[in-house]
Amino acid sequence: MATHELEKALAALEAHKLSMAGQTIADFFRGEPNRFARFHIKLGDLLFDYSKHWLNETTLGLLLDLARAAGVEARRAALFAGEPVNTTEHRPALHMALRNLSGRPMFAEGHDVMPEVLAERAKMQTFAESVHNGEIRSASGARFTDIVNIGIGGSDLGPAMAARALAPFVPSHLRLHTVANVDGADLGDTLKRVPLETTLFIICSKTFTTIETMTNAATARKAVAATLGEAAVADHFCAVSTQLDKIAAFGIRSDRVFGFWDWVGGRYSVWSSIGLLLAIGIGKQNFEEFLLGGQDIDTHFVEAPLNRNIPVLMALLGIWYRDFWGIAAHAVIPYDERMARFPAYLQQLEMESNGKSVDLSGKRVNYETTPVIFGEPGTNGQHAFFQMLHQGTTIVPIDFLVAAQPLAAGIAHHHLLLANCLAQSRGCR
Repeated sequence: MATHELEKALAALEAHKLSMAGQTIADFFRGEPNRFARFHIKLGDLLFDYSKHWLNETTLGLLLDLARAAGVEARRAALFAGEPVNTTEHRPALHMALRNLSGRPMFAEGHDVMPEVLAERAKMQTFAESVHNGEIRSASGARFTDIVNIGIGGSDLGPAMAARALAPFVPSHLRLHTVANVDGADLGDTLKRVPLETTLFIICSKTFTTIETMTNAATARKAVAATLGEAAVADHFCAVSTQLDKIAAFGIRSDRVFGFWDWVGGRYSVWSSIGLLLAIGIGKQNFEEFLLGGQDIDTHFVEAPLNRNIPVLMALLGIWYRDFWGIAAHAVIPYDERMARFPAYLQQLEMESNGKSVDLSGKRVNYETTPVIFGEPGTNGQHAFFQMLHQGTTIVPIDFLVAAQPLAAGIAHHHLLLANCLAQSRGCR
């Protein structure tokens, strides 16, 4: 990137910020009643409305100038080309290949990864579908009723979030559970809820050495062996890992081991075999729809011009608030109870990715990086912390998420939920 152009873009935004002092979002709407028509994007059935953000046409233009000066388009191209954009570990970050259903090759440092991705995906989905439909059964010959995912970090947050969000697609004969905390209460409470005779455990640990995961796995194994016998372990456990020797020593059969690659960061891994819990729960066709949704956003991110690019605009808004206005928090409020784990999922995605104090060259940064991400489902948050958001002295940008139509919920409830969401967003400063 050209340092001069970047400094020029930053200075222009600083000057513009001074011109906006004292203006409110209500002022923007009074001056531009049709503001929504300009500041929204539709992508399929997704509506991204950013008309209630603290910006105008000039702000948007200057932020786009900053993106270009920072080389966003070149960085995006490097990401999708499989270049080692993870400069700490000198690896690509090619998780987009995991949800690539197009048939196009994708390369990690010159190597087409799609043949191995497709092979591993097919292996995982075949197993998942066989558990889902009852072909693969427990040691007693009964079909599995409960699936317990044991992981932590990205091996837990993604599956936990997605399994809860997509619960209406899980048949009534299956119950999905997640265990992460090394606190014995987490696994202990789960073991009280599940019948071991019909429970399948998934151990998610790339190295099969993660202390929290392996402690919980060992306790679960002990419970199964004590209740069902040592021989039942092979029928009641599977693994997502790459350490075949350690897995074999645990007692898991090689045909029940599913892998992923070094170029998959944990916080992006739900699209890989780490999504096994979800694939078992919702079935093969729905899991492929889940992958397709990710691919659609990838395509949009690559092809849409920056001024109509939802991921780019969301990132620029985050930079605008954090680095120019010094706003240190960002709330994510899903008006959907099944999306309750989404803020926690985003916490890792944002705060682990951007929570750095040095730049790509290792030099200490002289600007702020990530905000603190937090959130709860609406309307619960309205009765907990919204008074501070509306009336307090600290400005907190908020992402409101709501479905236009309910899924497996009463229409009267949904109308009330939708009204609350729109009213709360309208009341923002």
